[in-house]
Amino acid sequence: MDVPGDGELIELEEAGARVLVLGGQRRQPTADTVLRGLIAEASGVPADDVELIHACGVCGARHGRVSVPYPLTASGASWYADVAVSGDTVVAAAATRHPLGVGMEVATLDAGAVIDEAAFHVSELAALGELDASRGALVRATLWARKTALLRAVGHTDFIEPSRLALSIPGEDGGTGRIVRSVPEFGSVWRQVRFHDVPVPGNRAASVAVIG
Repeated sequence: MDVPGDGELIELEEAGARVLVLGGQRRQPTADTVLRGLIAEASGVPADDVELIHACGVCGARHGRVSVPYPLTASGASWYADVAVSGDTVVAAAATRHPLGVGMEVATLDAGAVIDEAAFHVSELAALGELDASRGALVRATLWARKTALLRAVGHTDFIEPSRLALSIPGEDGGTGRIVRSVPEFGSVWRQVRFHDVPVPGNRAASVAVIG
């Protein structure tokens, strides 16, 4: 299977990242297969030679973005890469210059007030409250995909309550989101974060967070 050829390849030129969206395949490849295919196509090494590690380099837990021991970039640095799966859709991203993370969420009409209050800042909740049910579900999913992508890009850190973090509202920011209210744990890095929303099939939302 030609993984890059079977999916939609998206170039995030300003971020120096490549994103591969693969969905609706009769024989869906695994997340690692898709990510290996993306890195192989960009680096010129065989996909079977691409090494992926899902364990955190600090604590060993399975969280944060994927590590790529091999291959290295042309400058001798490590690739930044991540992948997300939802149903029959896989979104993989890779970059040579900036840390990134991928998030993907299903758009549900009603996630529940308790979940929303834990996930979203009061300013985000106010914006969601002004939307109709269908539009609100997609915006809610996009916001959560963005926050998931950010935490994966950051990797090992102290627990951060998502509701303390406010992002620009999807649909009002042109598809490239920013952090509008940060938390002390992020220091000044929050000014460098951009969220690139990626079109995916089905009732889903996906985003790639890039730091830098």
